[in-house]
Amino acid sequence: MPHDGHDHSHESPPDGWKHTGVRVIPGDSLDVNTAQTPGMNRAAAINLARVGAQKIWAGTVHIHANAKTGAHHHGALESVIYIVKGRARMRWGEKLEFVAEAGPGDFIFVPPYVPHQEINASTDETLECVLVRSDNEAVVVNLDIEPVEKPEEVPWIDPIHKAKT
Repeated sequence: MPHDGHDHSHESPPDGWKHTGVRVIPGDSLDVNTAQTPGMNRAAAINLARVGAQKIWAGTVHIHANAKTGAHHHGALESVIYIVKGRARMRWGEKLEFVAEAGPGDFIFVPPYVPHQEINASTDETLECVLVRSDNEAVVVNLDIEPVEKPEEVPWIDPIHKAKT
């Protein structure tokens, strides 16, 4: 073992890393044969079937202008949504009673089992996002939730950043 204390004994495969190393998945070759929720189009880029991913799933999500998804959750998986283009309005909770918005460059974290709904806040622009989940399978549990009429807006606050007043 080297002096830095890390194990560097990862052996390359018999044929080298040529076909089992880095993979580039062209944006126009994503797989739409993945779990779907009404109101959005998911497409897989990285998963077990496509590249042998063991611990993550990644792909894209498009939500048409003025559209919203059905309520759903992703089981035990954690999800990260990165907004590329457009404006996302996220609703979550047992009755989708909470709401927050995100725009280009923003990240959204969705913990396991949280019922949520993505809404395209724009009336004329497609919402385009990159999605990453903490497992190689696309778990989607669509829910039949009667949403509250006016959700409570929730500002983002963490232990480092204080609430804006």
